[in-house]
Amino acid sequence: MDRAQLADFLRRRREALGPEDVGMAPGPRRRAPGLRREEVASLAHMSTDYLSRLEQGRGPNPSEQMIRSLARALRLTHDERNHLLVLAGYPPSRSRRTDLVNPALLRVLDRLDTPAQVLSALTETLAQNEFALALLGDQMRFTGPHRYHVYRWFCDPAERERYAPEDREPMTRGFVAGGRMLASRYPDDPEVEELLERLRADSEEFARIWSEHEVMMRASHRKRLIHPSVGRIELDCQALVSEDDGQSLLVYTATPGTEDHDKLRLLSVVGSQAIGSATPTP
Repeated sequence: MDRAQLADFLRRRREALGPEDVGMAPGPRRRAPGLRREEVASLAHMSTDYLSRLEQGRGPNPSEQMIRSLARALRLTHDERNHLLVLAGYPPSRSRRTDLVNPALLRVLDRLDTPAQVLSALTETLAQNEFALALLGDQMRFTGPHRYHVYRWFCDPAERERYAPEDREPMTRGFVAGGRMLASRYPDDPEVEELLERLRADSEEFARIWSEHEVMMRASHRKRLIHPSVGRIELDCQALVSEDDGQSLLVYTATPGTEDHDKLRLLSVVGSQAIGSATPTP
């Protein structure tokens, strides 16, 4: 890990961004160029003190997950993200896909006033707005295989509790069939192969349905969620897909004038604390 170069690169990239680049209001005139540390820390879901120590070349070594989160917060390009990984002592991405958020999707996400998040083809949450945090909790805090929604679905019973019972069986089969399509779309991709092998090994249910060789099932655009604060809430979920089909922006909305719409408005006021789990601080 090259602490000095890592600190310099983080500081310079922060200073090169303006509030409008990340969907924030410009606010009053700033004494220093670029985003404030607390703004980048909020976007990266980390403490301001931790970011300060990184920019000063001190403190503990950041995890790979934290480096990738910083890359998203700073809107780094693919090459810049790989450079940041190397400075932190991690290998650059070896996959033909990318978990760098598609810039066009990110610009839309920054301007939405309803829950929305960007998912990779492997179902990893790459970006969430504050409304999505309030609705779904922090889905970017996971590490290892648990960062994939499909893995949590089969290996973490709590994940299914977020959804209405009548939706769980079709979602289960949809995840497995989607894995088949993923394997066809990205043959010889090491991360895809590793994820599918782990799912077959860790989940008897996934392995059993996988053996049935079903192809992709189209998921319903209606999502019935069970929220710990507002209870059952039914939303429309529309997907905006990137040009290369590698990422999707999921947007959750409710019909104005309905009880679900009122619940969604309540969540926007209460904030992410309503989910009952604060964002962990490194």
